[in-house]
Amino acid sequence: SSACVVGFMNRGLWYALGAYIIWGLLTIFWKQLAHVPAIQLICHRIVWSCLLLSAYVVISGQAKKLFDSAKTFVVLRTYTFAALLISLNWLVFIWGVNAGYVVETSLGYFINPLVSVLIGVVFLHERLRRGQWIAVALASAGVLVLGFAYGAIPWIALTLAFSFAFYGLIKKHASLSSIQGLTLETMIIFLPALGYLIYAETQHTGALMHTDLNTNLMLIATGVITIVPLLMFSTAARRISLTHIGILQYIAPTIGFLAGVLIYHETVTRYQYFGFGLVWTALFIFALDGLLAHRRR
Repeated sequence: SSACVVGFMNRGLWYALGAYIIWGLLTIFWKQLAHVPAIQLICHRIVWSCLLLSAYVVISGQAKKLFDSAKTFVVLRTYTFAALLISLNWLVFIWGVNAGYVVETSLGYFINPLVSVLIGVVFLHERLRRGQWIAVALASAGVLVLGFAYGAIPWIALTLAFSFAFYGLIKKHASLSSIQGLTLETMIIFLPALGYLIYAETQHTGALMHTDLNTNLMLIATGVITIVPLLMFSTAARRISLTHIGILQYIAPTIGFLAGVLIYHETVTRYQYFGFGLVWTALFIFALDGLLAHRRR
């Protein structure tokens, strides 16, 4: 019935909303661990995520498909590239947040959808509508203005945007589900991450079990905060349209931007606001164009 469909859709929207809010609040989570080196934080995230994801895959009966797929060279190569890109993305994000560049990290995820569109044109020969071209042009102008305002290229934002966009490009043609894929990715980089944590321990620089209880619990929880929003997003993606997802995805960087300005009091000049204004205008045009195209279809 229509009531059942509406309820189904609403649950999907709530799952998506929850996932993006959690991703937005990760800025605050990582900021609480600023006293731990970023390289250790990402290694903990990889190790604990791998352990929890592996357990989930086994319990949910997905292990056989995962390991059968992992035996093929093409799949292994694809997910190795994906693992390197997501590791770079995580590392730059965590370092940027804890080094006082919260606002710039939020910019990276604001422009990411537009970079993805541009990558689709270059690598997949997709055609853009006029509204999409206008959005890409405005966002590019915004990045140039921000580069002028910063006095340098906003490399943190661009690294986050391009690494995640190329990660999405690789996953677009991947054969595994998002959960299975991330499990394989963390498995591929599990040993290097664990090896570094052991090395840090031998150098007496390891944070786990050498700091306060809150830090220890948060380090272990890095796996949980990685998996929970991903599971929520995976559930939502099956229940709601890509148009809804496309609009909701701006919740996370908005929370990050507000946290940077209101909580961590990062300075934002009028030139930076102008640059962000161009990017936000581009996103509005991009979202409106997508909504209108969806309705026409």
